[in-house]
Amino acid sequence: MIQVNHLTKTFGEFTAVNDVSFEIKPGETFALLGPNGSGKTTALKCLVGLMPPTAGEIKVDGLDVWKDARRAKSLMSYLPQYVNFHDNLTAREVMQFYCRLRKLPETRIEKVMSGPQFHFNGFTDKPVQQFSGGMLQRLGLAVACLPDAPILLLDEPTASLDPERAIQFREFLTTLKQAGKTIVFTSHVLADVEQLADRVAILVQGKLVALESIAALREGLMLSSQMRVVLPQADEKLAEAALVAGTREAVWQGNSLLITSAPETRMDILAAIKTAGGDIVRFATEEPSLEDIYLNYIRKEQ
Repeated sequence: MIQVNHLTKTFGEFTAVNDVSFEIKPGETFALLGPNGSGKTTALKCLVGLMPPTAGEIKVDGLDVWKDARRAKSLMSYLPQYVNFHDNLTAREVMQFYCRLRKLPETRIEKVMSGPQFHFNGFTDKPVQQFSGGMLQRLGLAVACLPDAPILLLDEPTASLDPERAIQFREFLTTLKQAGKTIVFTSHVLADVEQLADRVAILVQGKLVALESIAALREGLMLSSQMRVVLPQADEKLAEAALVAGTREAVWQGNSLLITSAPETRMDILAAIKTAGGDIVRFATEEPSLEDIYLNYIRKEQ
């Protein structure tokens, strides 16, 4: 559905996106994940045709985003990170404006605005200047959903939403995903990525440092899990016994042996420590989070 080949975007001497390539399949939910300043928003603007790439090529359903812009853009709907609407317009008038702009039937307005995921709390016919930041974001989401386009591109879609609305929005995106929509979103919120994405591209300083499925990230999570074994005192022969039994890494922290291993080898490792003369006081697992893996990519790149 979307092919990105060697995308590069520079601003003077600064390179915001550096030779990035990936492909997004039809019906896939794809996340661009990274810290602030990593190039996520720039890459998304290039994808949607708002910013010309310095080098590289972007195709949507076989259409070049710049050479065949009108047809390519007709397949997409975009929500920027920060939305701005005229203060004197009501939410309904904003929706009517975008309906006319995209030549859509006005029946789409009621269909979208009546959905529980937007719920304007009686503010539908009140001026936008009375809206909170979260309500403005919800209005932006409603506008993005007006065209019923096959591809939805969202820049930090839950950034201004309170926790309850963020949960509702994730549920809404799940229904769109089930309906076959292709969804691309940027985020630095791992809860969004964990719950929504099929695959994630991790960007750091404009470079693609990882392109993984959520399942692969979770597998890496399990392989990086640790077990803390507390013993009366440190003894190198116990660490060596743990390594022979399948430990990938064994490090002493005081009288605690911190073991990195696959979960299925833990009982064998404990047995090996005991056989080697270790009097185990207690042990506990310490599972890293997806955030730990994410931060590890960032540290490696930096």
